[in-house]
Amino acid sequence: MMAQGFTLVPFPAVDIPAISLTGRLLLENHVLTLHYTLSGNTDCVLLPHLSQAPGRKDELWRETCFEFFLAVKDQPGYWEFNMSPSGNWNVYRMDAYRRIGFREETAISKLEFEFGKGMDGHSLNVSVDLTPLFTTGSELQLAIAAVIQTRD
Repeated sequence: MMAQGFTLVPFPAVDIPAISLTGRLLLENHVLTLHYTLSGNTDCVLLPHLSQAPGRKDELWRETCFEFFLAVKDQPGYWEFNMSPSGNWNVYRMDAYRRIGFREETAISKLEFEFGKGMDGHSLNVSVDLTPLFTTGSELQLAIAAVIQTRD
């Protein structure tokens, strides 16, 4: 079992709102669980409209979107997981860095997650069974990211 907290660092830019994105991850029995918390001045965050029929969709990064990237250590290929507050999602596989061999990962046919607003801000929770992607015992590398679109 592996458990760890994280705090994302925003790209340097002018007029970044007073928000923070923190969370925790847990990897146990080949299931990765991530919890993101977006807090602070979240009234300035622009959220996509809730989808009437959530499912696999491209270009979720054009709006507020939570992401993570997963790779097997010392292997050039990796996966990109995108989860939108709208309920839409996607998982992509690349053979190497920067979209070489870019394609939807069909081994993941559904990505269930919860997005909500609470007292501390917004949160997103996702659990993914990684069994379809690689063998148990593989040493993994994980990068966590988000695209946060603001009203300004």
